[in-house]
Order: sequence, then structure tokens, then C-alpha cells
Amino acid sequence: MIYGHDPRTGETIGAAFPETDSAGVDSIVSAAAAAGTTWRATPAAERANALEAVADALAAHVDELWQLADQETALGEVRLRGEVARTAGQFRLFAQVLRDGGYVEAIIDHADPSLAPPRPDVRRMKRPLAGVVAVFAASNFPFAFSVAGGDTASALAAGCPVVVKAHPGHPGTSERVAKIVREALPSPDLLGLVQGMQAGADLVQHPGVVAAGFTGSVAGGKAIQRLIDEREVPIPFYGELGSVNPVVVLPSAPVKEVAAGFAGSLTLGVGQFCTNPGLMFVPEGDELRDAIVEAVEGTSGGPMLAERIRDGYLGGVERLGELRLLAEGKPGEGSWAVTPKVFTTDVSTFEEKLPRVAEECFGPASIVVTYRDVAELRSVLERLEGSLTATVHSTDPDEAGEVTEVLGRKAGRLIWNGWPTGVAVCWAMHHGGPWPSATTSYTSVGATAIDRWLAPTAYQDWPESLLPEELKDANPLSIPRRVDGRLQA
Repeated sequence: MIYGHDPRTGETIGAAFPETDSAGVDSIVSAAAAAGTTWRATPAAERANALEAVADALAAHVDELWQLADQETALGEVRLRGEVARTAGQFRLFAQVLRDGGYVEAIIDHADPSLAPPRPDVRRMKRPLAGVVAVFAASNFPFAFSVAGGDTASALAAGCPVVVKAHPGHPGTSERVAKIVREALPSPDLLGLVQGMQAGADLVQHPGVVAAGFTGSVAGGKAIQRLIDEREVPIPFYGELGSVNPVVVLPSAPVKEVAAGFAGSLTLGVGQFCTNPGLMFVPEGDELRDAIVEAVEGTSGGPMLAERIRDGYLGGVERLGELRLLAEGKPGEGSWAVTPKVFTTDVSTFEEKLPRVAEECFGPASIVVTYRDVAELRSVLERLEGSLTATVHSTDPDEAGEVTEVLGRKAGRLIWNGWPTGVAVCWAMHHGGPWPSATTSYTSVGATAIDRWLAPTAYQDWPESLLPEELKDANPLSIPRRVDGRLQA
């Protein structure tokens, strides 16, 4: 059985949920696959209407949902209300994507017999994967990266049915959200839900599953990849894994603003963000160091989402204990509470201890690395693993030349004078990066997240009457297309 727990006390709460056995997984995936046949053929405009209905349903239940999630996560009303709004917003964004139509990347090359050899009529567009998408819910976002999260929204938008493996950290919230979403969809079978670790293994190995999305740890991602490798037919795996999100503070950066922003970003949500600033390079000097100490000492810890996550944080802090403790916040309250901690070392010592010292410590912990000259940073930045984000703080763009080129190869999102926590849901957002931050170059947030669940099809000399609407000469859907090499908006 799967039980919810209160992170503040560690006590079991709510109803018990049975683990989904192999037969149950097969039944849920099979039902989703059957519903998906109709869903794939549903016009994009109708799918957009369905996504907006889901968004409206989630927003209408916000009072109930935030309270239920708070019992299982202790994330608080403000954070959870905002997350429900973000989750509904993701569905609305993908409704816009569908109505725009550019996501299919329609291309038409008319026949040209004058070429040698003659060119046939070729037309290409992206279409939904023919099968079920498996989604593994994340612990740290019970709405935005869970049952109704971005993976689910983008896959449904693409035309794919979804089966979610619920996270054990919020099983009750998962069940309730799934019910709300199902009631808003044309068929409830378009969204399935399974509970339990073995159910996750059965899900990703089910022959009806054609792709998988995951947000979690490197170890968890590798375990899913091993299961996929055992399949008779391989499938793509889109995983968002570990990230330290380096921050480079250059000499011209304002001291007090940097220190305050760092402390706030580090401890937001008890540091349980994939974009947490786990590593910061700062110029030597007492002023910035003292400001960081003051800012961090003014913070407080809090309960982690699960006992296992709390234990992982404590293990990470123990590993970082070989460095010097620079500052720590006030202890948090609760059985699973932790204390924010910031360690420090110089750039030479840090480089000697790579790569182990730069492994992610999930929670409110970070390393402040001091340097004497900006030129020292290039070699150490080259040795960092990939991250979701990289940040530069400076008031003089000219002084950033030593680091920007390297950071551009090390992260999927580059930030200037800001902080990585907080990922805007918009058309241009990219939430991914080089390994181990992600398994592919695709994004899990933003309009182009839909690309993961699409595959291109080319039609050669195909009869006009049999072509998809998106590829007919008259362009009945009025979507952007490239025709004979020219982009037509």
C-alpha cells in the first residue's frame, strides 16, 4: 500500500492507495492506447478546447487542491496556489500552440521535373507518436511536474494519451488531480495513473508505451534507462536529472543585491528546486563574503518533502563537510526539517576536488568558490558537468568575455543578473541542458516541449484528398508553412 505522510511530523496521513499490479498496469495502458486512437485523429482545434477545459477544472478546484497537497508536502498555501495556476497555465499555453499550428513544421516542396533527377512532390509534417506516453511524476512540484504537469500537458497536446506513475510523496494529491483531469477530457482513459515502484517498471516496459518523460535524480533516471534498454523495442527517454546551476559573480556586480538574491534563491522551497544555485564563483574580498554570511544567516530551513530526500540532503552536506562552512541559516522545524548551509573554498582547491565536490546536493546547500582573477575561471568552468542553467552577475558586459562562451556550452538557459529558480512557462523557454541535467537536447517546459511526442512523416506524390489538412495546397487551417523553400506566416 502507498501512504501519504506529513513532512512536518513524519506521520502517515490520508487514505492508503493500493500498488498497481502488472495486470492493472496492462489494463490502464491498453485503455489509454484505445482512447489514443481517436485522440490522435481529433483536430488540433478540438484538442485545444479540451486542454482549456482541463485548465478551467484545475483552477476551479484550487481551494481543495492546495490544502490536500499541503498536507502531503508542507509547501504552504501561497506556493501551492501559485503552482496550480502555473499548471493550468501550461494547458492554456499548449492550447495556443495547437491553434497556432506552427508546431507541426509543415513543409511543401512541389514537384519540379526540370531538376536532374526530377523532384517529386514531397510534403512533410510532424504527427503524434502512435502510442502511450509514460510520465514519471516529480516529488518537488505536486502539480506542475506531476500528474497534470508539463509532460502530461505537452503529450496530450501532441495527440498522445498519457499514463502517469504517481510520486509516493503525494499519492492522495495525485489521485485527486487525475480524477479532475479525466472528468475534463473527452475520454477519461486518455489519462491513466499507476501507483508503486514496480508499477513504474511495468509501465516503462509495456509494449504500448512509445516514449517516457521523467523529472528526478540522476540515479532514478539511470534506473529507468536500464529498464528501457531491456525492452525488445527501444523507446525515447526524456529525463530531467541533476543540476548544480553555476553562478558566476564578476567584480562589477553589486554586493548586497547579489548576497540577498543568492540567499533567497538558495532557500526557496527549502532548496528543493532543480534550478537551485548549488555553486557560486565570487571574487576574493571581505565585503561580498560578509554580505553572503549575513544574508544566509537570516534564512530558515524547513521540512523536506520526504524522509528519503531529507536523508539525501544530510548525506550531501556530510560530503561537502570536507570544505569550510561559510554560513548556515536557522534550523527548520519538523521531523524532516533541514538547515541551509553554505560552504566555501578557493578555486584551486575546488578544481582539485572535481568532479565529486560538484555533485548535486538536493536542498538548501551551496558552495561559494573564491577567485582572484576572472581568467582563473575558464579552466574550472570547462570541467563542470552540464546544468539546466548558468548565471552571470555583472554591470559590465565587457568583463564577461572570459566566461560566457564556456557557460554557453554548459547549460540550457543562460541568465544575466537574475537567479535560476523560477522557470517561466512561455514560448521561448528552454528547460534542459547537457548531461546530467537532461538526457536529450529537448525542453520539458515551454511551447517546444511538445516536440518530444511528435515524429515527422513525409508524403511523396500523395493524393490531395488523402493529405492531412496541414499539407493541402489551400492551407485550410491557415498555419505557418514553408512552401518551395519560402516561409509563409
